[in-house]
Amino acid sequence: MLTTTKASARSFGPSLCPAEEAYDFEHFRDRLARPEVLAHAVAVRVFRAPLLAVPVGGPRRGGYMSFDLLSLAIGARDLLTNRRGFPDLRVRWSPYRDTCHTVEWGDPAPEWWEDDAVFGRFYGYSESAITSFVRERPQTPSSATSTPCSPTAS
Repeated sequence: MLTTTKASARSFGPSLCPAEEAYDFEHFRDRLARPEVLAHAVAVRVFRAPLLAVPVGGPRRGGYMSFDLLSLAIGARDLLTNRRGFPDLRVRWSPYRDTCHTVEWGDPAPEWWEDDAVFGRFYGYSESAITSFVRERPQTPSSATSTPCSPTAS
């Protein structure tokens, strides 16, 4: 016998859940210089996948999350609004279909041409985590300088 049930009205937008439920909680906990900043972290769940939103604090000056849909980025920004550790929330919209939209908070990130160690310190990673990352992913010759190659780049 075939039975049907009425589907519940379920939101496909992002929702918040405890930080410890995030798939990447241990990744951040093991690499941050001051993991106690995670006391104010939350997981942003999108399509049943919770990912960590790490607040600013200590040496961590900023953060971000990437989303393929602009509506999800806006929803995540709205959920993080007025939460401790998520100042100056903003959505950076990408006009390109193959590039994600981002929600950013805190200070603006370093310029794209900076080396990985500069980014690691900005995002509050420990020196050992930065060293390990840089050792595993050496920069290409074109990205080894911290100044732009083009005189018109700013």
